[in-house]
Amino acid sequence: MSNKKTLIKNALIINEGRSFLGSVLISGQYIEQIYEGSELPMEDIHGAEIIDATGKWLLPGAIDDQVHFREPGLTRKGDIASESRAAVAGGVTSFMDMPNTNPQTTTLDALEWKYQRAAETSVANYSFFFGGTNDNYNEIHLLDRTRIPGLKLFLGSSTGNMLVDNKDTLQRFFSETDLLIAVHAEKESIIQRNKEHFVRLYGEDLDVSFHPKIRSEEACYASSAEAVELASSLGTRLHLLHLSTAKELSLLSNHQPLREKKITGEACVHFLWFTDEDYATYGNKIKWNPAIKTMSDRTALRDALNNDILDIVATDHAPHLWTEKEGTCLTAASGGPMVQHSLVAMLELAHQGIFTREKVIEKMAHHPAELFRIDRRGYIRPGYYADLVLVDPQQSWTVSKDNLLYKCGWSPLEGQVFHNSVWKTFINGSLVYTDGKINDKVHAMSLEFCL
Repeated sequence: MSNKKTLIKNALIINEGRSFLGSVLISGQYIEQIYEGSELPMEDIHGAEIIDATGKWLLPGAIDDQVHFREPGLTRKGDIASESRAAVAGGVTSFMDMPNTNPQTTTLDALEWKYQRAAETSVANYSFFFGGTNDNYNEIHLLDRTRIPGLKLFLGSSTGNMLVDNKDTLQRFFSETDLLIAVHAEKESIIQRNKEHFVRLYGEDLDVSFHPKIRSEEACYASSAEAVELASSLGTRLHLLHLSTAKELSLLSNHQPLREKKITGEACVHFLWFTDEDYATYGNKIKWNPAIKTMSDRTALRDALNNDILDIVATDHAPHLWTEKEGTCLTAASGGPMVQHSLVAMLELAHQGIFTREKVIEKMAHHPAELFRIDRRGYIRPGYYADLVLVDPQQSWTVSKDNLLYKCGWSPLEGQVFHNSVWKTFINGSLVYTDGKINDKVHAMSLEFCL
């Protein structure tokens, strides 16, 4: 292990609810010391490589708990190598990948394959959810709980057999495991009823504006409410992924600190950025499951982050080839790439006064680390891994195909001007991204989870 020292000097450090001028000394993989103010003890920093960060912001790296990096089996859309490169270019230093790949991550062998592949190709720190199905319950007890963030259940539409709709199986998952259970909650019976209704009225050639009508508020709330009721009755740790409606927020609370919450929820960047009014402009580019909803839903989600009803911000990064995004509301693929732009988009909303910079860092770095109990990440603290991001708050730039690192080659944010940019990203003390260039020689690590 290298004992190389690096001093990041004279940055505005944004960490743990504070912003202050200071410097950070990295030794090997870890943060050795934090210095507040401009004075530095020369004996501490002797021999260190110095990075002058005057005018820059120094942040803990973002941790994204919900990505679909498409490997194995769907690598025409993206893979662990390509999408982790996009992640570090966007200041995301750790990710948790979802199980609906091909084969699905629903066996121990499939899970182990992903870890081995990430060790070979990922430039961001990594972990992988295990997928629950109607018939793989017995494998759950064999999982190493220090290696995985939790169990992923699809309570709405999914691929293959990953829709868990057997009530007895759900009862077992919720009652007999102490793993965190993360759920995609949309009620399939309501979705199908809505779809049949609109097809009967207008035929099958429905444009994307029908998407939030089919995957409606009612479908989201009914499924989320059932999951919360079951988890509350059994004492299960439940995490509601990608909440999209104001109504679902009534299922959550800010009466306890995050560490004590059993029921948690997240917002995704696209729900905080777009509304259903944007379908006319962006079309299928912003077709996600769940669907982007109304302006009032977006306002409620933003407010819920500020008042700690919602706990974290993620992306649900889900790239598709553009040819797969073409078609009608019923045929175009749902999902889109976001991991390269999530941090800068949230800082842009802070620039607009919707969030504070400190709140963005809390929801994208501190709270994911707390919620998933990740070992020594998510904060700028001595003894923690040096997963750090330097942001230039004065560098305006425009998203274009020329600066995308997504394998799919497109973004719903093309043409968007951001007023901040990621300048440098460190993974475990090593500089992995600087001035638009990736260092592929950096070795990322598997995340470890505290019991």
